[in-house]
Amino acid sequence: MNRLIRQPLGLASLLVPPLLTLAAPPWLSIGGVGPSWGVLWLLPWALVDGPLSGALAGLAVGLLLDGLHPGLVSELPVLVLLGWWWGQLGRRFPQFERSFSLGLLAMLGALLLGLSLLVQFALAHAAGLDQGLGGPVGGLPHRGWAPPVIALAGLQILAAQSLITGLLAPILCSLQVLLWRRQRTRQR
Repeated sequence: MNRLIRQPLGLASLLVPPLLTLAAPPWLSIGGVGPSWGVLWLLPWALVDGPLSGALAGLAVGLLLDGLHPGLVSELPVLVLLGWWWGQLGRRFPQFERSFSLGLLAMLGALLLGLSLLVQFALAHAAGLDQGLGGPVGGLPHRGWAPPVIALAGLQILAAQSLITGLLAPILCSLQVLLWRRQRTRQR
């Protein structure tokens, strides 16, 4: 339990998703939309280290990513649930590192994360919580925009982010799975 977090490399790697989110490399994007770096970092971690560590890592990376984007929406709940679920998958199927599987899991995780954010935006807008805060919900410039336009834009962003996350996952997640497994065997 929590073996990777005891490694200096494991703890330092927790800063990678927020840093890559801030850097937003344009050559790793589709139409200006980058991948879900939190999903790409969390998937291999949880598969290797288990459900409890995956949920705690999801909590930590969710807090860091939420700190970058002030607003009423949060990535935290979905990242915690994904970390726990992927940790369960890693325990049941220890050799869950096929490229196709990693790509599908990452794409599904990015879809769930994006859908969660869309639902949170919609609920905040329906409840009127986006009015009078001195700014739009979560940084979306929607004053005067019709809700269907916002929903359509959100679905396009969701599709682009899920696609780029699923395409990058076989490469990045396979390397991370190998790295985390090597770190765990060194600790034993």
